[in-house]
This record gives sequence, structure tokens and C-alpha cells, in this order.
Amino acid sequence: MNISTKLEQDIWHDLQDPGSYEWWYFDAEDEERGISLVCIWFAGFAFSPYYMQHYLDWQKKVRSDAPKALDYSGFSFQLYEQGKETLNFIKEGPAPLFESSGIDISVTFEKNRFYYDKEQNAYMLEIDFDYPARRQKVSARLRFSSLKRYSYTKHDNNNNGHVPHHEWLLTVPKARVSGTIRLDDTLKKTTRSIDVHARGYHDHNLGAMPVHEYIDKWYWGRAYSSRYELIYYVIYFRNNGYRPLAICMLHDNEREEFIVHDALDVKESAFTKGLFAPLHSRSLGFTKGDLSIEIQQENVLDTGPFYLRFGSRITFHLNGEHSGELKGISEFLKPGRLQSRILRFFTRSRVWREGERSVMYDRYNFLKTYFNWFKR
Repeated sequence: MNISTKLEQDIWHDLQDPGSYEWWYFDAEDEERGISLVCIWFAGFAFSPYYMQHYLDWQKKVRSDAPKALDYSGFSFQLYEQGKETLNFIKEGPAPLFESSGIDISVTFEKNRFYYDKEQNAYMLEIDFDYPARRQKVSARLRFSSLKRYSYTKHDNNNNGHVPHHEWLLTVPKARVSGTIRLDDTLKKTTRSIDVHARGYHDHNLGAMPVHEYIDKWYWGRAYSSRYELIYYVIYFRNNGYRPLAICMLHDNEREEFIVHDALDVKESAFTKGLFAPLHSRSLGFTKGDLSIEIQQENVLDTGPFYLRFGSRITFHLNGEHSGELKGISEFLKPGRLQSRILRFFTRSRVWREGERSVMYDRYNFLKTYFNWFKR
């Protein structure tokens, strides 16, 4: 597990190993208006039930063709308003739907594209997709203008550095996001536009082996106040002999100080689980020397068999001088849950696979569409 902040690494890496994955993550949050959104491009959708099934069948020699990452490319778009889901779209498909040169910072899935504009120091997102299962069409133009970049590199020293290839690229810890989202209801023939003026974030993850074989559980989050910005990243590995990765990045906007704390001691508490949601901690504590951090993962924004997304509240104390309370977004992943055939069956309700017909997907989206109509 290596960490880097180098912009030039934000390109597509074209990983060829069976089960490899790569994704580019963007999110934006407008606290005043209660709007948040997430956009992700995938070159190897690590959490696809179809990709997992192919890999497990190949591993057990049920099928002879090894799974290729690009045959499970994808794009997802989530929109939340006032803490409630407005839109949750995930589509995957074969290699022809994905495009990237591997030289420029630019990725396309169908008509959804992002690219980096060097002159403007900004990422431009162009969104355009149909969502027939929800009778919607969505288009958006968003600009992620970088406000800060950090300079940091860390190499995993577990097993003397001989560990599976996984990288976290923290490309844009803070951005100013502007643009417009257009939502068309194709049944009622109505249109709604949302102007976006938000704070944003962008990172990039990639790995050369299935994430469930390397990572047991994974907590990640970011939070802000007028003075501080905080990003944390905690990974527990499947190999119990590896020390968990626990890192916190803290930026003091007043003093313009950037501090990284790693090798943190982590305490999980207030464990809970849902009908399908994995067992997870709603309260995390980090300590090291004079640093202490408490994370309360409060309101659930999204939930699934292996994934949870929260609105969170974070407090910290450092050296008896720095202290603060921040609000932000936290996430939790339990990748191994996708090894369950039953949970893969239910996860199909969320994923539109090009060329595949899924009864679960059709029924789930019918019920969600009906419920959303009834609420109105």
C-alpha cells in the first residue's frame, strides 16, 4: 500500500493482472444548500458482482478465461439532497465503453468524461447518461478547480516492502466546484436544474490484485472547518501479520501548516450492522503522542452489502494548542463480503451491466421509482 500526491500519476495505468482495478473518485458538498454528489470512473470495477463472479469462477477453474479489468469498466453518479438520496446510478460494461490514452489525464466511459486542464489547474467533468430504470436522463458540466495540493509520499514497509501493488493517489484534497446538473424526468417530461457551488475533493486508487484478497476493512474520510482540513485513511489488511495503515493529514489554514501523522493507534467502538450492511464501527478514535481524534459516523447517506457512506463529525486535539470540530463525509468498505453468492445476487440490484438482464435490478429500481413518486 503506497501513498502519493503526484499529479502525473493520475493517468490510467492499464493494469493487466486478473482482478486488478483502478478508479478516479470526485465528490462535492454544498453544506448551505444541503447538496452533495459523487462521480467515479472505473477501469476494473473492484466491487462489481459480475467481476467477482468471473474471478472466482476462473480461480476455481470453472472457466478458463482470466477476467480483464477493462471488461468491467464503469461509471457511477450519486446525488444527495438534504441528506437523502436523489439519484444512485452505477453502470458497467466491456472494454469498448472505456477510453483513455494512458498519457493524458483523461478518462471516458460512454458519454461521461473527465479531463485535467493544465492551464486552469482544474478537472472538467462532462456527464451525460440515460437511466431508463428510473425514467431519468442526467447531464452535468462541473469544474473542479484545485485550491490546494499536498506533497507527500509513503511506501508500505510491511514484509520489507514486498506487498501487493496498491496505491492511493491524493490528487486534489480541496477544490472549488462549480457547474450545473440537469435532471430530466422522461415519463413526466419535466426538467430540473441544480446550480452547484461546492467544496470538492478528488483521489485515485489502483491495485494489481482483487481488493478482497488484500484488504479486510477500509475506513476513509475528509472533513473541514473554517480553519482546518483533515483527511484520514485506515486499512486493515487480510494478512494479520501486516500492521494496519492508519494515517491522518491535517492542514491549518491559518498558519499554512501541513502535518501528516501515521502509524496511529486506532480504536473502533459502537459497532453496528444492518440487514445487509456489514458490521462496522460508528465511532473511531486515533491517538499518537499528543494527537487524539474522535470520529462519529452519524447519518447514513448510502448503504449496501459491502459499503457505507456517512455524514460525520470529527473532533481533534493536538499538543494542547490545536483543537477543532469539523464536519464531513466518511466511508467504510468490507470488500470480502462480495465473496458471498447471496450478497452478489442482491448487489446486482444496484449495478446495470451492459448486455445483461437482471431481475433484481429491474425490481429494485421499479420499487425505488414508485416509492419516490409516492413521496411526492
